[in-house]
Amino acid sequence: MGVFRDDFLWGGACAANQFEGAWNVDGKGDSVIDHCMGGVFNQQKSITVEIDPNKLYPSHEAIDFYHHYKEDIALFAEMGFNCLRTSINWTRIYPTGLEDEPNEAGLKFYDDVFDECLKYGIQPLITLSHYELPYELVRRYNGWAGRECVELYEKFCKTCFERYKDKVKLWLTFNEINCACREMGAMFGVSTVRGFEGNRADLHVGAQIRMQALHHQLVASAKVVKYAHEHYPDFKMGCMTVWLQTYPATCDPKDQLENQKQMRELVYYTTDVQVRGYYGCYAKRMWERDGVTIEWADGDAEVLREGTVDFLSFSYYMTNLVGTHDDLEQTEGNIIGGGKNPYLEASAWGWQIDPDGLRFSLNEMYDRYQIPVMVVENGLGEFDEKDENGEVHDSYRIDYLRRHVACMREAVKDGVDLMGYTWWGPIDLVSHGTGEMRKRYGFIYVDKYDDGTGDYSRSKKDSFQYYKKVIASNGEDLD
Repeated sequence: MGVFRDDFLWGGACAANQFEGAWNVDGKGDSVIDHCMGGVFNQQKSITVEIDPNKLYPSHEAIDFYHHYKEDIALFAEMGFNCLRTSINWTRIYPTGLEDEPNEAGLKFYDDVFDECLKYGIQPLITLSHYELPYELVRRYNGWAGRECVELYEKFCKTCFERYKDKVKLWLTFNEINCACREMGAMFGVSTVRGFEGNRADLHVGAQIRMQALHHQLVASAKVVKYAHEHYPDFKMGCMTVWLQTYPATCDPKDQLENQKQMRELVYYTTDVQVRGYYGCYAKRMWERDGVTIEWADGDAEVLREGTVDFLSFSYYMTNLVGTHDDLEQTEGNIIGGGKNPYLEASAWGWQIDPDGLRFSLNEMYDRYQIPVMVVENGLGEFDEKDENGEVHDSYRIDYLRRHVACMREAVKDGVDLMGYTWWGPIDLVSHGTGEMRKRYGFIYVDKYDDGTGDYSRSKKDSFQYYKKVIASNGEDLD
């Protein structure tokens, strides 16, 4: 008998805004990400209020999954996927978010994608909001800072539930919802980008707006989870957080306390609400410190209690150090940074590689919440170069995958109820952090480049065959 459960979910994870392209095709409206141009390592991408046809917006074309989905899903099936995590772009269904009736062309596209998955025995795991807020809601309501978005999100989710109830059973309400705990949440449409134009690094949103916007998202999540439980009892509803695991930099007790505070405020803050149904004991002091006053509507507390999730999913890429001493060297990674750990290597983008940290994180979250957990993002973005034969020999990606799956196995032996694993992303796509194509994650190479050129052809990397072997053995054969 193997370590992983017999119904373990193996697959990959993508996001509509990072691989679909076709940004204004068949009635689709513009989302927040469609207003973002590309960046590079250590230079964050820029935002424009109006879309300039003379500038390059990576999400507009991405890798054109919209027109290649049959080919791509066939390749996923060849690897042995039994699960594909992707998202529904809100603006394909409601172009501005304000319409009374959904866009049939958008609904049909996802019908076709899900049908293609099911043809191969691939179960869709669907994220309802993966940084795909309609930009019109930013113009009108300052994004999620406006409580109006709660009702509009409910309408969108109910439409998706009813349309796809026979095809999709696994749902995630929001992607990496805890990002709003930091200022980077503004970039992701969590709080506000209204009226801002320029480099994302210059976008600053205060704690009051961010945390109020996040409260609205948590309420919206609970409302749709509660609705799904009442109307579709065969659905399994999950939350999704970026697991920002940190370690104390030293054995100084002050570093221990600082690390505890950071884990509470950046990770547990949202999972406590979505899994337990209420804000943690530490939240009140955090709000007081940051000058935050959460505006509660009648019934919010009850909704949070009643709308708890069935499983906890998360992204895991790296760990960082936390300390109170001035000599703590900082990492160079984009978006998510922290103290540099001398015991760890790092990727070309400065993200520290820590397979043991995945085992540690799995144990921490399962000990705390005691519900099934799932790794829905984990992967390595690197420069992939084709050799003279046009092949990519990505032994570094194979090694990364091997080490992380091995540590997941140890976590299961520790007693963690692990549902599955979806690699980010199984096919090259646009990096969310910088908008780059050259930061490649896939087992499948896509001929698309940062200057917009490329013929979109797909080819298998060495890691394609390795992951196929891992899946076929249910994680037993890692050699």
